[in-house]
Amino acid sequence: MKPSIVVFDLGKVLVDFDYSIAGRRIAAQSKISDPEVQAFLNHSPLLYRYETGLMTRQEFFEEVRGATGFRGGPEEFGGFFADIFSEMPPMIALHAELRRKGIPTYIFSNTNDLAIEHIRRNFPFFANFDGYIFSHEVRAMKPDAKIYEALEKMSGKRGAEILYLDDRQENVDAGAARGWQIILQTDPAKSRAEVESLGLLD
Repeated sequence: MKPSIVVFDLGKVLVDFDYSIAGRRIAAQSKISDPEVQAFLNHSPLLYRYETGLMTRQEFFEEVRGATGFRGGPEEFGGFFADIFSEMPPMIALHAELRRKGIPTYIFSNTNDLAIEHIRRNFPFFANFDGYIFSHEVRAMKPDAKIYEALEKMSGKRGAEILYLDDRQENVDAGAARGWQIILQTDPAKSRAEVESLGLLD
């Protein structure tokens, strides 16, 4: 079955990211070292709580400042924390081709409001989607069923009508369990070939 819509994860699918960039910048104004900041960001439950909408941006900042001794203000912290992304040109081009074909597309991402504000401000492609599902707004993260249900409700599509690209196996598995067609992104060229095989670029 040819899908009716295409759903894109954001990180490692349309944009690459590197949290070590944020770690280095935060550490430069903190009382702890770069590796300690990285370990804190990687292993603390704070990011999960922030990305599921369980804490506000200000609360997240205060918790990180308390743990690291960060000396800057919220705006400076937000810039450091969010400016970690770079476009993946082959995937941006693929999305643009789908749009030219008139195929509806959606963003479906575990993320936070700082990241989304930064991407919206700096990457023009991000404006060209039919809808956006963010974990911090839905208050659930993939692979939780609640966020998949939100995408189905927004799009009005179900099962094999949906083609879903994500770089994490557990996330595409949850989509497949709902009957969605899935592409596990490991390489942009491979993802493009799989989209072509479904007849979406004819």
